Amino acid sequence: MREVWPGEPYPLGGTWDGVGTSFSVFSEVAERVELCLFDDAGREERVELPEVDGFVWHGYLPGIVPGQRYGYRVHGPYEPSQGHRCNPAKLLLDPYAKAVEGDLVWDESLFSYRFTDPSSRNDDDSAPFMPKNVVINPFFDWGTDRPPRTPYHQTVIYEAHVRGLTMRHPAVPEEQRGTYAGLGHPAVIEHLLDLGVTAVELMPVHQFVPEHAMVARGLTNYWGYNTIAYLAPHNAYSSSGQGGEQVLEFKAMVRALHEAGIEVILDVVYNHTAEGDHMGPTLAFRGIDNTAYYRLHDGDRRYYLDYTGCGNSLNVRSPHALQLIMDSLRYWVLDMHVDGFRFDLASALARELHDVDRLSAFFDLIQQDPVISQVKLIAEPWDVGPGGYQVGNFPPLWTEWNGKYRDTVRDFWRGSGSALPEFASRLTGSADLYATSGRRPVASINFVTCHDGFPLNDLVSYDRKHNEANGENNRDGTDDNRSWNCGAEGPVEDPAIVRLRRRQRRNFLTTLFLSQGVPMLPAGDEFGRTQGGNNNAYCQDNEVSWIDWSLAKTERDLLEFVRTLSQLRREHPVFQRRRFFHGRKADDGTRDIVWLTPSGGEMSASDWHTGYAKSLAVFLNGDAITEPGPRGERITDDSFLLLINGHHEDMTFVLPEARYGTEWRTVLDTADDLSRDEPFPDEFWPPEAVIAVTSRSMQVLCCPRD
Repeated sequence: MREVWPGEPYPLGGTWDGVGTSFSVFSEVAERVELCLFDDAGREERVELPEVDGFVWHGYLPGIVPGQRYGYRVHGPYEPSQGHRCNPAKLLLDPYAKAVEGDLVWDESLFSYRFTDPSSRNDDDSAPFMPKNVVINPFFDWGTDRPPRTPYHQTVIYEAHVRGLTMRHPAVPEEQRGTYAGLGHPAVIEHLLDLGVTAVELMPVHQFVPEHAMVARGLTNYWGYNTIAYLAPHNAYSSSGQGGEQVLEFKAMVRALHEAGIEVILDVVYNHTAEGDHMGPTLAFRGIDNTAYYRLHDGDRRYYLDYTGCGNSLNVRSPHALQLIMDSLRYWVLDMHVDGFRFDLASALARELHDVDRLSAFFDLIQQDPVISQVKLIAEPWDVGPGGYQVGNFPPLWTEWNGKYRDTVRDFWRGSGSALPEFASRLTGSADLYATSGRRPVASINFVTCHDGFPLNDLVSYDRKHNEANGENNRDGTDDNRSWNCGAEGPVEDPAIVRLRRRQRRNFLTTLFLSQGVPMLPAGDEFGRTQGGNNNAYCQDNEVSWIDWSLAKTERDLLEFVRTLSQLRREHPVFQRRRFFHGRKADDGTRDIVWLTPSGGEMSASDWHTGYAKSLAVFLNGDAITEPGPRGERITDDSFLLLINGHHEDMTFVLPEARYGTEWRTVLDTADDLSRDEPFPDEFWPPEAVIAVTSRSMQVLCCPRD
């Protein structure tokens, strides 16, 4: 008989100490808990955990070493109407597992009911169809690894999918493509550095599983927003193995990115899990303690509250669910060395009773935590529940995906009327959203496109979604694309339409990089990737979603343009302000920002509210940056003039009078179709000169400081 010692209730999970392994799992509802050990042949040995303290079941097994596969069986009440769904016939994953081996094989045994009779109980053993937890070796040689800690105002985020980024990269060895090792490959890192990227934001890497219905359609959950283990890096992204090797490979990727000065931000999905609604499988949380981990309906506790659109919502009112979230976050920072998190559907985490509450326990815990409060925290500030759209309403530590920035910038460049005032606000950091809560421009994570929706090339090529390949009769995905195909749907050869589309791409990118706040660029937009009009490629693990690196050659002009934009932003503090514009006059009598009409005069109230107005100039005074530098020094910069013509016809702009600048040089023109390895010619424009600006284009002029 195997020797079992009492062990300790903390830490939770399976923890190897060099001699043996401690196993610990929370369940308030359990009557007893069995630890299930599996050998290489899949044979199971069950060991009852001998101790329970504060509803934590635990035991210590000498001689159990890294690589050991395990799971749990929880004995307790099966009363769905009361919210209890324990069933020892179902092998359960450890919520605190640090590695998972194998794939989920969809079978009726994974469900606690019979498909032919949902009211019946299914006691078939699910173990043969379940992945298994793996005990890991936590030790890793980090060397001199230190977090880059790039200040927010200098941050450029690159949103990427671990698999999709390198599946078609010619310089990455075939066996490393689509993996953590591939993402950490020198060729990929060199590309990121050339773009001026300071942080990669990785789509979900927590262990996830594809939904049953999706697999039945011959598809999979490519994006990964279907988590089942919050401390385990997804095993399919490992090139070296799944018996704990995925943990080492992830750490090696982080170390390589850190050596290049690039931060790693994880897109985390704590709002729901992969177990779905009341008809979903029993894989982990549901069978361990359903009422502790999930929000249930007050009336009939068979059903789940769903603020996510995915069937369930994690119960952030439960101290044990909150503990799982916080322990997981700390693990990824302290053990895996990540630098921040983007919280998917973060509004769902802020719901105490039903309403979103910025003073919720979740925010309180984040605020006071000495580890998590010091990393980058990014909210997707909405969910699908009532009152879930909360852009601008998160607490001071947080930054937010600025959905209003995306919508406004798209509206402006597709020619929507009355977009000018809000466009100006988004360009300057969205003070209307963030200033009143004590936050600064960097609270706004600016993006025009992201993984969800059209990539940039499709944004200017399609008016409608084309999601037929997803198997849902084109019903999935939003219809509110705010896109414009420039005159024809999809790929065209018409030179005029092609030129306009290229100009529109440059308009969006220029706006993104020169706006106050933090720019986020989705992988592949730098060289015009396309999804063929699919605006919801969540299930497309193929060429639809994978980055086509051949575009780096065929779209070299666009790639060079993005590099130029990134360099322009990086070299000029006037585009990286840490404080909002205030409008006060500088020593020379000008203000830090001045809005001008195309005729060169200051914008009046009536100019702002002329519905058909789609053009303006913006003066950014490089001599009026009021925040101090890192050593307390006064920051000065060149001054810039943005000539923005959103009109469908060419326009002339009159440069402002001499007090704004004595000579201006064009440094960027989105109407310029040439690839420029060299800067624009040194042609200087005097005050009050007249400049022609092409329809739907933008010019950037610079006045060097004395």
